[in-house]
Amino acid sequence: MRTGERETLGRRLARVCRHDPDRYGLEMDINGWVDIREFVDALRDKEQRRFGRWLRPHHIKAVVECDGKGRYEVRGNTVRATYGHTVEIELDLPTDNIPNALYFPCGDDELEVLMDIGLLPGDRSHVHLSQSIDKAVEAGRLGGKKLKRPIILEIDTARMIADGDSVWRAGTTVYLAEKVEPQYLDRIEEDHEDLAHHVAQWDEEE
Repeated sequence: MRTGERETLGRRLARVCRHDPDRYGLEMDINGWVDIREFVDALRDKEQRRFGRWLRPHHIKAVVECDGKGRYEVRGNTVRATYGHTVEIELDLPTDNIPNALYFPCGDDELEVLMDIGLLPGDRSHVHLSQSIDKAVEAGRLGGKKLKRPIILEIDTARMIADGDSVWRAGTTVYLAEKVEPQYLDRIEEDHEDLAHHVAQWDEEE
């Protein structure tokens, strides 16, 4: 596949596996799995000019294998997104080896509210947490919020799990929770060793 074809196919994969399988007349099971052959047939039928001549199941698998973030996975002849869902699914992702702390970016205008009510999924099915401060900064700067100076919250996942909440591993650096209560949140100060170099860069940008 050419780069443009791979990127276009990746966008279709996200649309079907995260948001709207009905758009292509596809069925998704309770755990988010979609049949690859049916997916290919639907794309070739709905977008004949773009996909009709060349798309095959191995192209779907290639997009999954080339995705360094682990956003998708293949099992047998099915594929699913590991996170980012706006459709309701029941997660059967791993819950072992969860780091004791995870991280979440927010803006200054929402900090007070989040510290009061905690983290809620919003338009997604789960709260997305990052493995490290660097990854949380990346999510805040380059994700949907496009924050210039993201505030980074630390989540005490060890305490969450001890209190009976579930945290799932999804992708390579992303973790999921149904919600995060405010008692598990703490703000990372800007002079923290893992955040300070980002802050210096933001100061230069201003």
